[in-house]
Amino acid sequence: MSKYDVVVCGGGIVGLSCALALARQRVNVCLLGPRKKPMANLGQQYHPRIYAISSASQLFLQELGVWSSIPAERIVPVESMEIHGDRDGTVVLDAWQAAQAELAWIMESGEIEQALFQAVQIFGVPWIDDKMQSYSPGQVVTEKGQTVQASLFIGADGALSPLRKAAGLAHEAKPYGDTGLVLQLTTEKPHLNTAIQWFRPNGILAFLPLPDTNDGHQVSMVWSLRDEEAKVLQAMSPEQLAIELPHRLDEITQGRLGKVSVRSSMYGFPLTLEKANMVASGIALVGDAAHRVHPLAGQGLNLGLVDARVLCRILTEKEPFRSFGDLRVLERYQTERAEAILAMRLATDGLHKLFGTPSSGPLAFLRNAGMDVVQRLPFVKQRLIAAASGL
Repeated sequence: MSKYDVVVCGGGIVGLSCALALARQRVNVCLLGPRKKPMANLGQQYHPRIYAISSASQLFLQELGVWSSIPAERIVPVESMEIHGDRDGTVVLDAWQAAQAELAWIMESGEIEQALFQAVQIFGVPWIDDKMQSYSPGQVVTEKGQTVQASLFIGADGALSPLRKAAGLAHEAKPYGDTGLVLQLTTEKPHLNTAIQWFRPNGILAFLPLPDTNDGHQVSMVWSLRDEEAKVLQAMSPEQLAIELPHRLDEITQGRLGKVSVRSSMYGFPLTLEKANMVASGIALVGDAAHRVHPLAGQGLNLGLVDARVLCRILTEKEPFRSFGDLRVLERYQTERAEAILAMRLATDGLHKLFGTPSSGPLAFLRNAGMDVVQRLPFVKQRLIAAASGL
């Protein structure tokens, strides 16, 4: 039997961040979950999972001492964002409009994981390389039969969260009927450190800037597409996709980055809107275990990292007479995160509904006219930039 103050279930970015933040404050913390070597140092290839890291998340990674460990040559600072409506409505957000050097940073999941993986090893965080089998208040039993006790179990174990399910925390999920398609593209024109997004009634397309390779300029395509249309693309052979996809993208982008060519395999994942009770006595959920929003704003990981930062701060600032699993302590975390999570949930779900309606009629006119109004109002742009940065 092993006993700790806190056990973090999950070895992804948010779980590693939680464990590292607590270890740096000398909390007796342990990681529980499969210990997988990160996919990093991929040379001319890029990890299929690409994130837009906000200023708030960058600050947290910096506080953890891992930001400088991520290779600078694999990071692209986003200096501008273009958002295109389904007609002529366009909004351009530039970092300088808010007196910032960057709006966000585009980087690979594997590089962030590698930096955190190394850091938890340096800090000597115990890691039980096993899966949780059962939970009862104050302890879990792993698939290999090990009993692990703790005052607090943190669920950083993803959208399907075995801990959340075993602890019986309420959870709601609504499928969007959309599939997220991700792959890497070579583009004819340089992206100039600009993230570009197109809203269409059948989906939302984004090009995220990546570092150039020997093949030329690179972007990561993230396309939220209706399930039935996504299935057609997913059923294509690599040869068919290499021919068909560039044509479909050109219809949407109007050659914004010139000709594009497929450079990697395509991955797909279902999109859902989810929320759960984030705390119970002895339990706290962070990241996808606690909530999922539409990826159109690229804020899923950022919400999870801020969850981790806020939870760990509240735990280390608690009164000495309270335990880490004290419900009153954990409710402070839930209360502090409630407004930001709800705001992001409403914003992303609202935008999805707004642009998910037919492109004709008064609503289509109003949404595109609204984008034109925003484009002409600097103070509104500043508020949007601050929201995107997590500031």
